[in-house]
Amino acid sequence: MAESDGGEAEGPSPGTRAGGGASPEPRPQLTKSRTISGSASASILAADRAGGGGGSGGGSGAGVRDSILVRRSSTAPLPPPPASAAPASPAPRRLTVAVDDPSYAGPNGGVLDRDWCYPSFLGPHASRPRPPRQQQQTPTRADRPSANPTVPPRVAVSQREEEKSLASVVKRSALLEERRPLPPPLPPVRAPRFDLSPYLPLLLAVTFTSSTLAIWQWVKVMGLQEKIRSCSGGNAGDREDTEKVFWIDKDHGSAFINSGNWNLAPPSTIFALAVPIFLFKYIDQLRRRQTNSMRARGSEEEVPLKKRIAYKVDVFFSGHPYAKLLALLLATIILIASGGIALYVVSGSGFLEALWLSWTFVADSGNHADQVGLGPRFVSVSISSGGMLVFATMLGLVSDAISEKVDSWRKGKSEVIEINHILILGWSDKLGSLLKQLAIANKSIGGGVVVVLAERDKEEMEMDIAKLEFDFMGTSVICRSGSPLILADLKKVSVSKARAIIVLASDENADQSDARALRVVLSLTGVKEGLRGHIVVEMSDLDNEPLVKLVGGELIETVVAHDVIGRLMIQCALQPGLAQIWEDILGFENAEFYIKRWPELDGMRFGDVLISFPDAVPCGVKVASRDGKILMNPDDEYVLREGDEVLVIAEDDDTYAPAPLPEVNKGFLPNIPTPPKYPEKILFCGWRRDIHDMIMVLEAFLAPGSELWMFNEVPEKEREFKLTDGGLDICGLTNIKLVHKEGNAVIRRHLENLPLETFDSILILADESVEDSIVHSDSRSLATLLLIRDIQSKRLPFKELKSPHRYNGFCHSAWIREMQHASDKSIIISEILDSRTRNLVSVSKISDYVLSNELVSMALAMVAEDKQINRVLEELFAEEGNEMCIRSAEFYLYEQEELSFFDIMVRAREREEIVIGYRLANTDQAIINPEHKSEIRKWSLDDVFVVISKGD
Repeated sequence: MAESDGGEAEGPSPGTRAGGGASPEPRPQLTKSRTISGSASASILAADRAGGGGGSGGGSGAGVRDSILVRRSSTAPLPPPPASAAPASPAPRRLTVAVDDPSYAGPNGGVLDRDWCYPSFLGPHASRPRPPRQQQQTPTRADRPSANPTVPPRVAVSQREEEKSLASVVKRSALLEERRPLPPPLPPVRAPRFDLSPYLPLLLAVTFTSSTLAIWQWVKVMGLQEKIRSCSGGNAGDREDTEKVFWIDKDHGSAFINSGNWNLAPPSTIFALAVPIFLFKYIDQLRRRQTNSMRARGSEEEVPLKKRIAYKVDVFFSGHPYAKLLALLLATIILIASGGIALYVVSGSGFLEALWLSWTFVADSGNHADQVGLGPRFVSVSISSGGMLVFATMLGLVSDAISEKVDSWRKGKSEVIEINHILILGWSDKLGSLLKQLAIANKSIGGGVVVVLAERDKEEMEMDIAKLEFDFMGTSVICRSGSPLILADLKKVSVSKARAIIVLASDENADQSDARALRVVLSLTGVKEGLRGHIVVEMSDLDNEPLVKLVGGELIETVVAHDVIGRLMIQCALQPGLAQIWEDILGFENAEFYIKRWPELDGMRFGDVLISFPDAVPCGVKVASRDGKILMNPDDEYVLREGDEVLVIAEDDDTYAPAPLPEVNKGFLPNIPTPPKYPEKILFCGWRRDIHDMIMVLEAFLAPGSELWMFNEVPEKEREFKLTDGGLDICGLTNIKLVHKEGNAVIRRHLENLPLETFDSILILADESVEDSIVHSDSRSLATLLLIRDIQSKRLPFKELKSPHRYNGFCHSAWIREMQHASDKSIIISEILDSRTRNLVSVSKISDYVLSNELVSMALAMVAEDKQINRVLEELFAEEGNEMCIRSAEFYLYEQEELSFFDIMVRAREREEIVIGYRLANTDQAIINPEHKSEIRKWSLDDVFVVISKGD
């Protein structure tokens, strides 16, 4: 029940008579509202009943009623008026919204009209239109019986009677004695019709003029032709005919006949007759368009004609590529035609001659110098001026067209027409090393084509590639600007004809980068022409890899950069020097993996196949009977079948071939068992987002009782939450124990609180907080490396090295020598992102490093060249299965024993290992796939061999 402050109503209507005999006039619109209470309703009702008759009683009752204002009224018929009653005092000034009694609901189902009170200070209120309805016959005040005008001070009624009385008072029309009939609904507004009155006089005038001119020309021509025929057919000696001919020659139209232009009369007549028709059609079309436009606009604001014309011209020129040329051509034709007509009028030359002169004036502005007379000179100057404007406009359009074409070439908007090329989508800091590896891989075929599509300017991309200062050895690099998410841009680079597509991770965080890679894969799968090659996607987070493979299917090969680098760092920390081995194998500069079928090897044992290639090292078989599964390090008794392919490590795919079996001196294998694993103590400096995966790999590689110290700025409670959220079961770790230390790795006093001299391996990770900035991350890693080495050199006792000649080339100070001595006591692996930082670390020989971007680029290039290699890398990086190891020479030979490399390969098969290279004791560089494998040489126990071994 809504309440508001009420006010006194206005007095009774002037049209209300005391003794009502006629129906009262409609009362004025109410301006204020009052509310009656339940107790006062009975008094008001009694007063109304008492004043039902004429006289003062009726006036009193009317006054009381006039003081009552109701917010709502029902459209149903009103009930009969109640019995007379004495008038009562005015009701309290409260507003009450009463609910209509449903018993009085009319045919409309009791629908209520929500008539709101209109304030008087806003002026008269225009009632809303309502549909007309039949008025109800309500008895007038004169028909009601009179009653005693006196009203008792208080009428006692029951609560139910009070409610009924209140509803009755509300139901009665206290404000309006009868409802006004509503006007019928207004018809819909129709658009104004097109007014032809302004055009009718013009149309009639043009029609009359054209018809008159056509008839006059036709009559004139017919008369002249008749005279010519009569003159040519008569006797030349006849005087009368001679006089006629003379008269014709002297006639006003003789010039017209002699000039021969009378042949233009029929076309001009047809043109004059056609003008009204075309004008009528144009006006009719204009009328239709304007009528449709009026209907569409309705009551909208009228746009000025100037703006509409400018808008139409703008739409036309922007929607049609050749609109400018067409407009220029039309302007030239109009200029020549109008100039020819003007010259024909002002000069005595023929019409065709005037048109030709007009064209010469347009084409060459200097041709008008020979004109004589004021009229011809004025017209020729005007035509020449217009011609200069036309040709200036034409030169501008041609210049703009050439500039736009050159600009499109410069911005990389043209289409690439290539086949069997490699397409790179995206731009990152790995692109330089990736292009380098692809160029080396294509060197054997004279170079290839690499297309780069990125959301950068083409000139900027070409400048950045030129800064690499690398010889691409015949490989062409084509840059195009566009988005890999747009199919039109993908078609522009011939995506359906590429033999391999590489999707680079962006410089955003891991989730955003992988989300973008997923959208790119969806765009690639939506290419209607299909894809000829496979897709290599660089992922940032291992958890997002299944989703991308689910979308792309068999076409997708993923390389998870963080996971690959994390596993390599762990393997290199456990086996010093393995980073350089991986750089040689993953890159195309030395030896790499190749898979090829050799039919002549069918039926041969793998033990014999192993020594059948003098320029390659076989290390596996792609089994055709197992749907192409690659079996690494198989048994010697495995026999190659039809369809099987051999996995080898070679310099290039065309540098090796099988040869006859060489003579091998197997000898005796030293009986030295593999040493057991001992507990190790490892330190992680920094926090990576996939550190939980690295801990799982360490759990598989380390012996029980090992310790993993984690030193970073992440709070300990937050570390446990992140590790658990990543899927690591901290309580389920059996081989390693986690030790948490909090601090900053670039602050010396924080590092001095750690027992740095006791760790077997230290891994300096690219911290998650700065991994987006390569320079900042590498600077932090380098600073941490130098601080740790300096602290270790101060704590460890200094001794002369056993082989000081190893450092003669680069030891320039005692400080460097001390840090090198400290590096012999513990292994430090630094995650380096920029190749320029590599030189700073390698020159001092104070750390065994991992070049992250370089290794990931190598892996991407290798998988792009052959998607099957990804299965090999996944197995070698995994914590289970075959792995790459560095073994001492004492496991395969005796001191100063003379053997060939083939002999050592055969001896290693007894340990189920494949020897792929070696590193001599007096060198720092390992040799993978050595040449002259049959050559016998003397070996030392200080030498080491690189082998592929089955996991424990």
